[in-house]
This record gives sequence, C-alpha cells and structure tokens, in this order.
Amino acid sequence: MEKRAAEAAGPVTGPVTEPAVEEKEEEEEEEDEEAEAETELAERFLRLEQEQVALLRGLPPFGEPVSHIYNPLDYAWELHCHFVRRYCRSPKRVLFLGMNPGPFGMAQTGVPFGEAWHVREWLKVTGRVKKPPQEHPKRPVLGLSCPRAEVS
Repeated sequence: MEKRAAEAAGPVTGPVTEPAVEEKEEEEEEEDEEAEAETELAERFLRLEQEQVALLRGLPPFGEPVSHIYNPLDYAWELHCHFVRRYCRSPKRVLFLGMNPGPFGMAQTGVPFGEAWHVREWLKVTGRVKKPPQEHPKRPVLGLSCPRAEVS
C-alpha cells in the first residue's frame, strides 16, 4: 500500500538545498544590516554626548561654594560606552537624562539612573572607571566597587 502511494506521488528526489542556502544568505545579510544599524545608532548617540560635553567644558568656571565638579563622561567613559552600546540599540520614544546623577549613581559608574550594584549585577555593564581630576575627599569615585546606594 505504501509503495503504491509513493509510486502515485511520482519519483522520489533528493532534497533541494539551493533555496535554503539563498534564504540563509538573505537572513544573514538582514542580520548584518540590523547589527550595523544598531551600532550606528549607539555610535551616533555617543558622538552627540561628546559634543555636549565639549560645550559644557566651554562654560565659565563655577565660583564658590562649588569646589568640585565631576564629569563621569570623562572618567567613566569606557563603562558608559559599554552601557550605550548594549542598551541604545533601537530608537526610543523616551530618553532619560541624568536620572540619578548623585554621588552614588552616575557619578560612580557613568550610567544614568544606575547605582553600582544595579549597573554591575542587573544591567551586566562592565568597564574601567578612572578617577576624576579633582576628587572630593568625602565623595571618592570607586566605580563598580562602590558599596553605597542612592537614597532617592
């Protein structure tokens, strides 16, 4: 019975692989284009940030009572870049700016809205954080090893 069904269906041929190869190549090409677009978006965002930092450097210096100014996009740039490249992969309708810029948030990690534990353990962002040029003795920059958390 099975033999008759097979004969009625016509000759048996081997698997055709050409369309599958073409489809696979098209999928890989689309994935490459998506990855390139994601990379381009993150890099464009980082360039815009650097332009803004340059404009901030052009401001006149603050006077008393300001004694220390931290710019985490200078000393925590490596870690910040890892964050942007990991999470700025597609256009967003919302942009958070400096949500947690306090001494135990972005000032430690360069990641807006992230204290060290969350950046390290939850966001899985890594990178080196250098010391700022002038560090306040009561607010040392410890980067991802900062044990303190923001109260806000």
